[in-house]
Amino acid sequence: MSHEANAAHATDETRETGPAHAVHGTPDGSPDSPDSPDSPHLDFAGTTPYEDYVKADVLTHLQHLLSDDPGEMVFLVTTQVMELWFTVIVHEWETASRALREDDVPTAVAALKRSVRELEALNHSWKPLGQLTPAQFNSYRSSLGEGSGFQSAMYRRLEFLLGEKSASMLVPHRGAPRVHAELEKALHEPSLYDEVLRLLARRGYDIPDDVLKRDVSLKYEPSPRVEAVWTELYAGDESGDLARLGEALTDVAELVWRWRNDHLVATRRAMGAKTGTGGSAGVAWLEKRASKNVFPELWTARSHV
Repeated sequence: MSHEANAAHATDETRETGPAHAVHGTPDGSPDSPDSPDSPHLDFAGTTPYEDYVKADVLTHLQHLLSDDPGEMVFLVTTQVMELWFTVIVHEWETASRALREDDVPTAVAALKRSVRELEALNHSWKPLGQLTPAQFNSYRSSLGEGSGFQSAMYRRLEFLLGEKSASMLVPHRGAPRVHAELEKALHEPSLYDEVLRLLARRGYDIPDDVLKRDVSLKYEPSPRVEAVWTELYAGDESGDLARLGEALTDVAELVWRWRNDHLVATRRAMGAKTGTGGSAGVAWLEKRASKNVFPELWTARSHV
């Protein structure tokens, strides 16, 4: 059919269906009239309420590619999505920490359980990147310069909440005063696990003073007496609130371990044993990280139950 015939056909359709349908239509392309009682409201002053709340236009215009490779887009967007999940998970763990300080175990457990679902979604973020060949990654790797995931401030806050503290990890953020101040504050605050152990002590369990009064800006180190407390808890009433708290923490720890291993596998597949973009040892550094468990006594106590 010619262009002129198409135009005439469209004009005939407009006459038959009426100008409202021809001009407005419906968002999903359905034939319902916008004047129908069950049709959504379409006319808003300014932006839509959805845009006002979600800021989708901002989010979808934050992708500034630095190469001509079409694969860079998925790498950049996936990394940005990871940052958003870090933000949500940090929020959940900070909520749990506050609840534990107030002896509100149900609220803490609820926040931890939400974070488990969020960690699952975060871990699935590796799927688009997990199949990268070295050639595909190399096609835009140079665009990253010295950029590396270990420079993520929100991920660093997540690690600090897990008890993985290190003052040296603040150094990359010295050029961003607000971010540096937030991280320094988080460094000197009790971790999520510190709050758990303080709760156990208030409940009468034998958490040693050297654990309760430790310098919380340092990495948490396992304690045989803390292990004995978890052994006692797990040998007791499994339906109790503290046992449920322990299992929620174990779910979190397992998914953190899976995150680290998925990161290791994706990196090994994309770049082998090359030096990392941020100057780290790459796979060797990730292997070291993946070999460690968070909340360590929750794992070792199981051998004694």
